[in-house]
Amino acid sequence: MNLLFLLLAGFAGGILSGMGMGGGTILIPILTLLAGLSQHEAQGINMLAFLPGALLALLVHKKDGRLEAKSALPLILFGSLGAIGGALLATFLEALWLRKAFGIFLIALAVFQWFNAKNQA
Repeated sequence: MNLLFLLLAGFAGGILSGMGMGGGTILIPILTLLAGLSQHEAQGINMLAFLPGALLALLVHKKDGRLEAKSALPLILFGSLGAIGGALLATFLEALWLRKAFGIFLIALAVFQWFNAKNQA
């Protein structure tokens, strides 16, 4: 894999992650479709790439006063439990089913965003 390609993919994912949209929405398709990695590998790399980006974005949002830690605690707790459950589930799914599930998620997200944007216009 070309180092420049990986740097650009990481940069694009980091921009989306920093904006709160989740870098995996672009990073996972890039790694699977263009870099030829398996779905499991791409999702694992995405999790590693997410950690430092999330920490840096969190610090920026905290500095700008957009962080309400007390309200976030239940989300952190149950999000962590969900992440453990999802990671365990992913280990049992074949790559094809994991890829299809991710594709369905992206389509559902796009449809939701489309209708949400139309209602706010």
